[in-house]
Amino acid sequence: MQKILIANRGEIALRIIKTCHQMGIETVAIYSEADRDMPFVKTAGKALCIGEAPVAKSYLQSEKIMEIAKNENVDAVHPGYGFLSENAEFAAKVLKEGIKFIGPRPETIKLMGEKIVSRKTMEEAGVPVVPGSSNGLTTIEEACSLADAIKYPVMLKASSGGGGIGMILCENEQALVKSFASTKERALSYFGSDQVFIEKYIPNARHIEVQIFGDDSGNIVHLFERDCSIQRRHQKVIEESPSPFLSEKTREKIYDTALKAAKAVSYVNAGTIEFIVDEQENFYFLEMNTRLQVEHPVTEMITGIDLVKWQILVARGENLPLLQPEIQKFGHAMEFRLYAEDPARFFPSPGRITTLSWGDSSGVRIDAGYDEGNTVTPFYDPMIAKCIFYRKTRSESLLAASEFFKQVKIEGIKTNVPLFLNILENEEFKSGNYSTNFLINKLVK
Repeated sequence: MQKILIANRGEIALRIIKTCHQMGIETVAIYSEADRDMPFVKTAGKALCIGEAPVAKSYLQSEKIMEIAKNENVDAVHPGYGFLSENAEFAAKVLKEGIKFIGPRPETIKLMGEKIVSRKTMEEAGVPVVPGSSNGLTTIEEACSLADAIKYPVMLKASSGGGGIGMILCENEQALVKSFASTKERALSYFGSDQVFIEKYIPNARHIEVQIFGDDSGNIVHLFERDCSIQRRHQKVIEESPSPFLSEKTREKIYDTALKAAKAVSYVNAGTIEFIVDEQENFYFLEMNTRLQVEHPVTEMITGIDLVKWQILVARGENLPLLQPEIQKFGHAMEFRLYAEDPARFFPSPGRITTLSWGDSSGVRIDAGYDEGNTVTPFYDPMIAKCIFYRKTRSESLLAASEFFKQVKIEGIKTNVPLFLNILENEEFKSGNYSTNFLINKLVK
């Protein structure tokens, strides 16, 4: 594998380029007209414009991407996360051209991309799932009948949804009736399918995910958990590992269950099994993400493993470098997603970054997609950087994060740094006693 095309942008494109350079692999980046001056474009071995700023005219143009891949004689395509990373048709197109796809098999992506189908698959494998629909709901009468059976509140979800889009909390029948048609329309608009389903809403829950990895020889391992419970609009803001909430007994059970889920679909390459955990530490399968996660640096820090390198090794047919007994974890890692957004309303704050100063960043891993002078446009996710803190203990990581964010200076746009500082001063967060409702119920803005 001598040359890889990166079908993505921003910090994840830079992250992949870094590992490729370390492995002596050439890189080809694609970029939209809006991203012409971005750091990943300048860092790649070669960069080619894919189209106009809107994603539908650039980063989602699978035919154009494949044309570039063939013209550049690349050996593999890395999709990063988002965009085409979980598009089974795109993965199949890549493989059809005799090019490696750095990710799971297309059939796995397709199977796990439909949440109703994935629920059924996990149920058959003996993996616990949240009580809810076994099939797509076509009428409001079906939805109300099921909601009455499992009791309110319930979550109404798009079967093909992701990233918090197409998820509505319904406290009662009136809310369900009001949301049903609009959720189906939104699901069709965003994901090309109007299938929706219902799950029991679990209050004060934790969102725990397990990093898994498989190879073509059938080896499958886990690389421990990440606690992703600090969220806004069902989207993650802070992730950490180990989870400060789980008991060791539950932790081991979740690892075993994640491996069972991965083996049920003969998983290959990097993936994540996501669980919802209630206050009694009962846990339920939520979904399987068939790609590298935004928060993968957390796992890299506690294991010392380069997950992108593993992805490349597995994609070129090699076995996993380590098996389960050889994989160890050390210390505590936390990742903060630094966004260009109004921290009081969680609204994006696009604009030109006139000042970007990290202050004393020694001992801090900063995966940044922007430099000073770059413009955060309204066309893409407004994440500027991921700031990762790794220390021996959680309290030391918290202190390092607090000291760091007090020094960060970003001007020209609003950011969520003030939100981070508020979180880091909150006693419940410092104690590790928080749930997915933390930002809504507990934090004084």
